[in-house]
Formats: sequence, structure tokens, C-alpha cells
Amino acid sequence: TAYQIEQNNIFKDASKSPLKAKDLKNFKGLDFFSFDSSYVVMTSLELKPNAKWFNMKTTTSRLSRERIYATATFELKGQQFSLNIYQGEENMQTEGFEDYLFLPFLDDTNGEESYGGGRYIDLRIPESNTIIIDFNEAYNPYCVYNEKFSCPIVPRVNYLPLEIKAGVKAYVKP
Repeated sequence: TAYQIEQNNIFKDASKSPLKAKDLKNFKGLDFFSFDSSYVVMTSLELKPNAKWFNMKTTTSRLSRERIYATATFELKGQQFSLNIYQGEENMQTEGFEDYLFLPFLDDTNGEESYGGGRYIDLRIPESNTIIIDFNEAYNPYCVYNEKFSCPIVPRVNYLPLEIKAGVKAYVKP
């Protein structure tokens, strides 16, 4: 898909890649699940305009100031689910990221077919109270590839009790 090509181009570009130089030498491409349109879901959003800021733990000592922007409710594989979508305080003040939203999640592929700590999806503030979540665009936190990155730890409340066979698979060093 165009998304997969874009991600592999980022990873192959030494100026943008999260990979360590020694891993970049032998990098052939990320391993993705096959695209599956059933993992593209329309969600209804319950906005949380009065949500309190909190410190989200990361893989380092850094704390990420976040708040719950909205709760997304959707149907997937015949079941109803809800996930919190977060908004970062730092991003709100960074040019180009003012409308950035962050959807971290855990599922039953973690630790087997996908990274054990969960995956992320990038979103933008929509113009309505609905948003499309495309799990085919789920990616691994950059700290999977290089410990110099500080990655938010997925809150347990964002666990989906099923296998999300979409997006990037677990990273195996070349």
C-alpha cells in the first residue's frame, strides 16, 4: 500500500530512519500484515473537552504530558469496542502537529506477531464527531528500533481483546 511504501522509505532514509546505523545497512523493509479493509473502521467520538492533563509514562524517565481528547467507539469483527485517543501538550505547541492525535493500543498479537508493548496510530483532529481508524497503519514505537527514543507506554485501558492482524508486525533485526 502507499502507507507501507512511505514507511519503508522513511526507514531506508538515513536522515529520517529510527534505525541504528548498523541495522540500517542490512534493512530490507518492514514486515506488514496483509492489508485488510475490515480493519478500517468508522468510529463515533465522545469528546472530552474537560479532560485533565496527566503524565503518561514512557520507556525512559521522561513523562509525556497528555490528555484524553476523545473516546472512540466502533465495531470490529462483530464486537463493540472503545479506545481512548490522546492529545499531547507538546505537540499542540509544535508547528505542523497542532491537530495531532495519538492512538496507542494493545491487542492479542502483542508479543507474538507484533511488538509486545503495543502499537500506535497517528490521527488528526476531525471536523466532526467521527473519525476513521485504519489499523493497517498501526506502527511500532520507535524505541523498538533504537533505545535512544522515549516512547509512551500504552495505557492498559486501550487493550483490545482480539488479534489485530493489520499494520506493522514485530521487528526482527536484520
